[in-house]
Amino acid sequence: MAANDSEKNLVIVRDFDAPRDLVWKVWTEPAHIEKWWGPRGFDTKVKSMNLKVGGRAVYVMTGPDGTEYPVSGTILELDPPKKIVSTDEFDEGFENAHPGEDLPQGMITTAVFDDLGARCRLTLTISHPTVEDRKKHEAMGVVAGWNSSFDRMVDYLVELQS
Repeated sequence: MAANDSEKNLVIVRDFDAPRDLVWKVWTEPAHIEKWWGPRGFDTKVKSMNLKVGGRAVYVMTGPDGTEYPVSGTILELDPPKKIVSTDEFDEGFENAHPGEDLPQGMITTAVFDDLGARCRLTLTISHPTVEDRKKHEAMGVVAGWNSSFDRMVDYLVELQS
């Protein structure tokens, strides 16, 4: 019996006290991304960002202990400022942070930005090819990591608007 999509997806919904256009900029512009991306205590460097269908983004998160977590993705769909869909890949060297682990593969991340006037709702869906891959990703702490990143994004948006 095949698993349905909801069993293979992780969905995180957050409302931000900022207009959609600003949330979109903070999500897509390297100078902004480096201010909030990654769980608290992590730093992120955007190595490259080509914001077009077929373009790639490459980030390296660095943990408090200096461990690097390189990630990348290819943009599959782009509808500014409403939606961005991309692959979600552990880049070369990520296995050093998780030695011996069977990392999940084939993930697709969809970010939808709903305009709520002075606010924006971001719905992040991480789709996995199998339930097993979703479970592996969850076990790595992806939900807590994204929520911590979103907490940092809230703080950064406040800073930008003050």
